Amino acid sequence: MKLNDILFKSKQVNKVRRQLKIIGVMSLLWLFSFCANAFQISVEFSADAIQLSPGRPPLMSKMYVSKNAVRTELNQQGYRIVDIAFPAKGKRILLYPDQKMYIEQKGLPGSRTWSGKSVKTPCDGVKNAKCKNMGTEKLNKRQVEKWQVERVINGKPFKSLHWIDVKRRIAIKEMFPDGSVSELKMLGNTTVNGRKLEQWESVFNHPSGQHRVSKQWYDPELKMVIREELPGGYLRELTNIQVKKQDRKLFSIPKGYKKVENIKASQNPAITNIKPAG
Repeated sequence: MKLNDILFKSKQVNKVRRQLKIIGVMSLLWLFSFCANAFQISVEFSADAIQLSPGRPPLMSKMYVSKNAVRTELNQQGYRIVDIAFPAKGKRILLYPDQKMYIEQKGLPGSRTWSGKSVKTPCDGVKNAKCKNMGTEKLNKRQVEKWQVERVINGKPFKSLHWIDVKRRIAIKEMFPDGSVSELKMLGNTTVNGRKLEQWESVFNHPSGQHRVSKQWYDPELKMVIREELPGGYLRELTNIQVKKQDRKLFSIPKGYKKVENIKASQNPAITNIKPAG
Protein backbone atom coordinates (compact mmCIF):
# COMPACT_ATOMS: atom_id res chain seq x y z
CA MET A 1 0.00 0.00 0.00
CA LYS A 2 1.52 3.31 -1.10
CA LEU A 3 2.27 6.02 1.42
CA ASN A 4 1.07 8.74 -0.97
CA ASP A 5 -2.14 6.89 -1.84
CA ILE A 6 -3.33 6.84 1.78
CA LEU A 7 -1.69 9.73 3.57
CA PHE A 8 -1.54 12.45 0.94
CA LYS A 9 -4.58 11.77 -1.23
CA SER A 10 -6.75 14.72 -2.26
CA LYS A 11 -9.84 15.28 -4.36
CA GLN A 12 -7.74 16.66 -7.20
CA VAL A 13 -5.39 13.66 -7.29
CA ASN A 14 -8.27 11.17 -7.11
CA LYS A 15 -10.04 12.98 -9.96
CA VAL A 16 -6.97 12.67 -12.18
CA ARG A 17 -6.59 8.99 -11.32
CA ARG A 18 -10.22 8.31 -12.25
CA GLN A 19 -9.66 10.03 -15.58
CA LEU A 20 -6.62 7.89 -16.29
CA LYS A 21 -8.53 4.70 -15.52
CA ILE A 22 -11.33 5.52 -17.96
CA ILE A 23 -9.39 4.18 -20.91
CA GLY A 24 -8.47 1.06 -18.99
CA VAL A 25 -4.71 1.43 -19.38
CA MET A 26 -3.22 0.43 -16.03
CA SER A 27 0.50 0.51 -15.59
CA LEU A 28 0.80 -2.33 -13.12
CA LEU A 29 4.18 -1.06 -12.05
CA TRP A 30 2.56 1.54 -9.78
CA LEU A 31 0.50 -1.14 -8.06
CA PHE A 32 3.41 -3.39 -7.16
CA SER A 33 5.59 -0.99 -5.17
CA PHE A 34 5.67 -1.40 -1.39
CA CYS A 35 5.35 2.32 -0.86
CA ALA A 36 6.62 5.59 -2.29
CA ASN A 37 9.95 5.34 -0.50
CA ALA A 38 10.74 1.88 -1.81
CA PHE A 39 10.50 2.46 -5.52
CA GLN A 40 13.69 3.66 -7.18
CA ILE A 41 14.46 2.26 -10.61
CA SER A 42 18.07 1.09 -10.82
CA VAL A 43 17.57 -1.93 -13.09
CA GLU A 44 15.91 -1.81 -16.50
CA PHE A 45 13.75 -4.77 -17.54
CA SER A 46 10.78 -6.04 -19.53
CA ALA A 47 7.99 -8.28 -18.26
CA ASP A 48 4.53 -9.70 -18.89
CA ALA A 49 1.95 -8.23 -16.51
CA ILE A 50 -1.32 -9.83 -15.48
CA GLN A 51 -4.16 -8.66 -13.28
CA LEU A 52 -6.92 -11.07 -12.27
CA SER A 53 -10.25 -9.88 -10.90
CA PRO A 54 -13.20 -12.14 -9.96
CA GLY A 55 -15.86 -12.23 -12.65
CA ARG A 56 -13.76 -10.33 -15.19
CA PRO A 57 -11.44 -11.46 -17.99
CA PRO A 58 -7.72 -11.24 -17.19
CA LEU A 59 -6.01 -7.96 -18.00
CA MET A 60 -2.79 -8.80 -19.81
CA SER A 61 -0.09 -6.38 -20.90
CA LYS A 62 3.55 -6.17 -21.87
CA MET A 63 5.80 -3.79 -19.97
CA TYR A 64 9.16 -2.20 -20.75
CA VAL A 65 10.78 -0.37 -17.87
CA SER A 66 13.67 2.08 -18.18
CA LYS A 67 15.12 4.41 -15.56
CA ASN A 68 13.01 7.29 -16.89
CA ALA A 69 9.88 5.76 -18.38
CA VAL A 70 7.46 2.83 -18.46
CA ARG A 71 5.87 1.51 -21.65
CA THR A 72 2.72 -0.63 -21.30
CA GLU A 73 1.20 -2.40 -24.31
CA LEU A 74 -2.21 -4.07 -24.29
CA ASN A 75 -5.21 -4.94 -26.43
CA GLN A 76 -8.74 -3.77 -25.60
CA GLN A 77 -11.66 -5.12 -27.59
CA GLY A 78 -9.28 -5.92 -30.43
CA TYR A 79 -7.66 -2.47 -30.45
CA ARG A 80 -4.05 -1.82 -29.52
CA ILE A 81 -3.14 0.82 -26.94
CA VAL A 82 0.36 1.86 -25.85
CA ASP A 83 0.82 3.86 -22.66
CA ILE A 84 4.22 5.57 -22.20
CA ALA A 85 4.58 7.22 -18.80
CA PHE A 86 7.36 9.56 -17.64
CA PRO A 87 6.62 9.67 -13.88
CA ALA A 88 9.32 12.12 -12.81
CA LYS A 89 8.10 14.63 -15.41
CA GLY A 90 4.39 14.11 -14.75
CA LYS A 91 4.01 13.34 -18.47
CA ARG A 92 2.16 10.62 -20.33
CA ILE A 93 1.78 9.64 -24.00
CA LEU A 94 -1.03 7.42 -25.28
CA LEU A 95 -0.39 5.82 -28.68
CA TYR A 96 -3.15 4.33 -30.84
CA PRO A 97 -1.23 2.29 -33.48
CA ASP A 98 -4.32 1.35 -35.49
CA GLN A 99 -5.21 5.03 -36.06
CA LYS A 100 -1.60 6.33 -36.12
CA MET A 101 -2.64 8.91 -33.51
CA TYR A 102 -1.40 9.91 -30.09
CA ILE A 103 -2.45 11.99 -27.08
CA GLU A 104 0.06 13.79 -24.88
CA GLN A 105 -0.79 14.55 -21.28
CA LYS A 106 1.25 16.96 -19.16
CA GLY A 107 0.93 18.39 -15.70
CA LEU A 108 -0.04 15.06 -14.16
CA PRO A 109 1.04 14.22 -10.61
CA GLY A 110 4.71 13.27 -10.81
CA SER A 111 6.44 10.59 -8.79
CA ARG A 112 9.30 11.68 -6.54
CA THR A 113 10.59 8.10 -6.53
CA TRP A 114 11.87 8.36 -10.08
CA SER A 115 14.44 11.06 -9.49
CA GLY A 116 17.21 8.53 -9.04
CA LYS A 117 18.00 10.09 -5.66
CA SER A 118 17.70 8.35 -2.34
CA VAL A 119 14.53 9.28 -0.47
CA LYS A 120 15.66 10.11 3.06
CA THR A 121 12.34 11.11 4.69
CA PRO A 122 8.64 10.44 3.98
CA CYS A 123 8.32 14.14 3.14
CA ASP A 124 10.97 14.31 0.40
CA GLY A 125 9.35 15.79 -2.68
CA VAL A 126 5.92 16.13 -1.04
CA LYS A 127 4.46 19.64 -0.88
CA ASN A 128 3.22 21.17 2.37
CA ALA A 129 4.45 18.24 4.45
CA LYS A 130 6.58 18.37 7.60
CA CYS A 131 8.51 15.41 8.95
CA LYS A 132 9.85 14.86 12.44
CA ASN A 133 12.39 12.11 13.10
CA MET A 134 11.49 10.43 16.39
CA GLY A 135 14.51 8.11 16.50
CA THR A 136 15.22 4.48 15.64
CA GLU A 137 13.89 1.27 17.17
CA LYS A 138 13.24 -2.42 16.47
CA LEU A 139 9.95 -3.47 14.87
CA ASN A 140 9.09 -6.93 13.52
CA LYS A 141 12.80 -7.81 13.86
CA ARG A 142 13.75 -4.89 11.58
CA GLN A 143 15.68 -1.72 12.35
CA VAL A 144 13.32 1.17 11.63
CA GLU A 145 13.16 4.96 11.80
CA LYS A 146 10.04 6.40 13.39
CA TRP A 147 8.64 9.49 11.65
CA GLN A 148 5.78 11.84 12.43
CA VAL A 149 4.30 13.40 9.29
CA GLU A 150 2.11 16.47 9.37
CA ARG A 151 0.28 17.94 6.39
CA VAL A 152 -2.49 20.48 5.97
CA ILE A 153 -5.29 19.34 3.66
CA ASN A 154 -8.19 21.68 2.93
CA GLY A 155 -7.11 23.87 5.81
CA LYS A 156 -7.05 21.04 8.34
CA PRO A 157 -3.87 19.55 9.87
CA PHE A 158 -3.39 15.79 9.68
CA LYS A 159 -0.73 13.84 11.57
CA SER A 160 0.39 10.28 11.06
CA LEU A 161 3.18 7.97 12.20
CA HIS A 162 5.43 5.88 9.95
CA TRP A 163 8.07 3.30 10.80
CA ILE A 164 10.50 3.15 7.84
CA ASP A 165 12.79 0.15 7.34
CA VAL A 166 16.38 1.46 7.43
CA LYS A 167 17.60 -1.04 4.81
CA ARG A 168 14.64 -1.31 2.43
CA ARG A 169 13.27 2.25 2.95
CA ILE A 170 9.76 0.81 3.06
CA ALA A 171 7.03 1.50 5.60
CA ILE A 172 6.90 -1.44 8.03
CA LYS A 173 4.07 0.16 9.99
CA GLU A 174 1.84 3.21 9.47
CA MET A 175 -0.80 4.83 11.68
CA PHE A 176 -3.16 7.26 9.92
CA PRO A 177 -5.34 10.14 11.17
CA ASP A 178 -8.56 8.09 10.91
CA GLY A 179 -7.15 5.50 13.32
CA SER A 180 -6.36 2.89 10.69
CA VAL A 181 -3.13 0.91 10.91
CA SER A 182 -1.13 -0.80 8.16
CA GLU A 183 1.68 -3.21 8.97
CA LEU A 184 4.16 -5.35 7.01
CA LYS A 185 5.80 -8.55 8.23
CA MET A 186 8.42 -10.56 6.38
CA LEU A 187 7.49 -14.27 6.18
CA GLY A 188 10.73 -15.53 4.63
CA ASN A 189 12.65 -16.09 1.42
CA THR A 190 11.36 -18.05 -1.56
CA THR A 191 11.96 -18.64 -5.28
CA VAL A 192 9.25 -17.95 -7.89
CA ASN A 193 9.78 -18.42 -11.64
CA GLY A 194 13.51 -18.69 -11.04
CA ARG A 195 13.75 -15.39 -9.15
CA LYS A 196 14.82 -15.14 -5.51
CA LEU A 197 12.12 -13.20 -3.66
CA GLU A 198 11.09 -12.12 -0.19
CA GLN A 199 7.55 -12.98 0.88
CA TRP A 200 5.72 -10.38 2.99
CA GLU A 201 2.33 -10.16 4.64
CA SER A 202 0.44 -6.86 4.71
CA VAL A 203 -2.26 -6.36 7.36
CA PHE A 204 -4.63 -3.38 7.37
CA ASN A 205 -7.02 -2.64 10.25
CA HIS A 206 -9.61 0.13 10.51
CA PRO A 207 -11.47 1.25 13.66
CA SER A 208 -14.74 0.36 11.92
CA GLY A 209 -13.71 -3.28 12.06
CA GLN A 210 -12.46 -3.52 8.50
CA HIS A 211 -9.61 -6.04 8.30
CA ARG A 212 -7.60 -6.88 5.17
CA VAL A 213 -4.68 -9.26 4.72
CA SER A 214 -2.66 -9.49 1.52
CA LYS A 215 0.52 -11.26 0.43
CA GLN A 216 3.40 -9.61 -1.44
CA TRP A 217 6.52 -10.99 -3.11
CA TYR A 218 9.38 -8.49 -3.16
CA ASP A 219 12.18 -8.75 -5.71
CA PRO A 220 15.46 -7.43 -4.18
CA GLU A 221 17.10 -7.04 -7.60
CA LEU A 222 14.27 -4.93 -9.06
CA LYS A 223 13.54 -3.33 -5.67
CA MET A 224 9.80 -3.73 -6.10
CA VAL A 225 6.93 -6.12 -5.45
CA ILE A 226 6.35 -8.34 -8.50
CA ARG A 227 3.43 -10.38 -7.16
CA GLU A 228 0.54 -9.42 -4.91
CA GLU A 229 -2.44 -11.46 -3.73
CA LEU A 230 -5.35 -9.37 -2.43
CA PRO A 231 -8.52 -10.34 -0.56
CA GLY A 232 -11.41 -11.52 -2.70
CA GLY A 233 -9.35 -13.39 -5.26
CA TYR A 234 -7.51 -10.45 -6.82
CA LEU A 235 -4.02 -11.04 -8.18
CA ARG A 236 -1.34 -8.81 -9.74
CA GLU A 237 1.87 -10.29 -11.07
CA LEU A 238 4.89 -9.72 -13.30
CA THR A 239 6.22 -12.79 -15.12
CA ASN A 240 8.80 -13.53 -17.82
CA ILE A 241 11.07 -10.85 -16.38
CA GLN A 242 14.05 -10.06 -18.60
CA VAL A 243 16.66 -7.79 -17.00
CA LYS A 244 18.42 -5.77 -19.70
CA LYS A 245 18.83 -2.23 -21.00
CA GLN A 246 15.74 -1.12 -22.94
CA ASP A 247 15.76 0.35 -26.46
CA ARG A 248 15.10 4.11 -26.16
CA LYS A 249 12.91 3.95 -29.28
CA LEU A 250 10.28 2.18 -27.17
CA PHE A 251 9.69 5.44 -25.27
CA SER A 252 9.39 7.82 -28.22
CA ILE A 253 6.58 8.71 -30.64
CA PRO A 254 6.91 6.78 -33.92
CA LYS A 255 7.15 8.69 -37.18
CA GLY A 256 3.89 9.28 -39.02
CA TYR A 257 1.72 9.61 -35.89
CA LYS A 258 -0.69 12.55 -35.67
CA LYS A 259 -1.19 14.42 -32.41
CA VAL A 260 -4.85 14.88 -31.40
CA GLU A 261 -6.69 16.39 -28.43
CA ASN A 262 -8.92 13.38 -27.94
CA ILE A 263 -9.86 10.06 -29.49
CA LYS A 264 -13.54 9.62 -30.29
CA ALA A 265 -15.34 6.40 -29.49
CA SER A 266 -16.13 6.02 -33.18
CA GLN A 267 -12.38 5.93 -33.90
CA ASN A 268 -11.67 3.44 -31.15
CA PRO A 269 -14.64 1.68 -29.48
CA ALA A 270 -12.35 0.53 -26.68
CA ILE A 271 -12.46 4.02 -25.14
CA THR A 272 -14.89 6.85 -24.48
CA ASN A 273 -14.35 10.46 -25.51
CA ILE A 274 -11.61 11.81 -23.29
CA LYS A 275 -9.41 14.88 -23.30
CA PRO A 276 -5.96 14.95 -21.73
CA ALA A 277 -5.95 16.02 -18.09
CA GLY A 278 -4.51 19.48 -17.73
